[in-house]
Amino acid sequence: MYFQEEIHSFYTYLQSQQTAQKYLLQCYKQIDKIDAERKSYENCNIFMYCLHHGREYYRAGDKLDTVLKPVMFFYGMAHLLKACLLTKRPDYPESTSVLAHGVSTRKRKKKDYSFLEDEVKLQHKGLFPYFSEHLFGINKLPFEKVTMKSLFRLIPELIAYFNYEQNQGLVKIGNLDDKTITVPKTICDDYHMTENALIKRLESYLPRILETEDNSSNIILRLSESLSSDVGPFQITMNSEVYLPTDRDFFIPLSEVMVHYLLLYNLSMLSRYEAEWWGELLSTKPDVDYPFISRFLDITQVKIPIIMGKYLLKKMEEQ
Repeated sequence: MYFQEEIHSFYTYLQSQQTAQKYLLQCYKQIDKIDAERKSYENCNIFMYCLHHGREYYRAGDKLDTVLKPVMFFYGMAHLLKACLLTKRPDYPESTSVLAHGVSTRKRKKKDYSFLEDEVKLQHKGLFPYFSEHLFGINKLPFEKVTMKSLFRLIPELIAYFNYEQNQGLVKIGNLDDKTITVPKTICDDYHMTENALIKRLESYLPRILETEDNSSNIILRLSESLSSDVGPFQITMNSEVYLPTDRDFFIPLSEVMVHYLLLYNLSMLSRYEAEWWGELLSTKPDVDYPFISRFLDITQVKIPIIMGKYLLKKMEEQ
């Protein structure tokens, strides 16, 4: 578990050619069949600038009116993603095809448009599938389109908003570094499976299960090691609380970074190309879209730089 100040300090530490090159050299020594020394010198400047530009987009977005925040946060996130990719892919970008966004949205918005009901379509090429595979080991998601409401439901800091709507999307099962998780039995109903079947599905994402207990409302699993934040079906708050989705379609390996990218892509497109709808949303707050979008922008501004910083810091500690 890393503290926010530690992560921001590490970002600052990497802001020199010498420290960036040294960091990349250690990353590249873990990769077969490359000249680690040469590639670390070739990439240290672009790595350093991607980190700097990414953080500057976030800082600028914080000071700007909400009308511009999605664009600033989306491009800030894209720069941080590219810096992280350079730690694993010394030749990134290998082709122009990986430079596209990797996701698309409906060009013309319908009458009575609702952001929560809007969809984005995943593409086979571009930044989204590329970073999903190379940063998180996720080659393909089991759907081609996904709604904004489904994505919002996967962000644990938004859980209260869905509880207000009586539309719970996540349930808490424990905390990072716990050796015990407690799974509400209601999840079995949500997933349409038996308790044993649920435990079997959870096993592949957990440390070894030493003991299983249950009571009238929960399944309690005692683990051989602490729960970690590696990619799985779990969603983690900034306070290290661990949640499980109630929708069985999202009981899949899925990084929250992917969720934020898809939401920010669509919001940035609205901000740029749907001025009337976006302006109306922010000025008159006509429907339920506004509180979800407003709160999400507050969350993503803080959370994504922390998650990406943790990724970089963890790679250094593994060397």
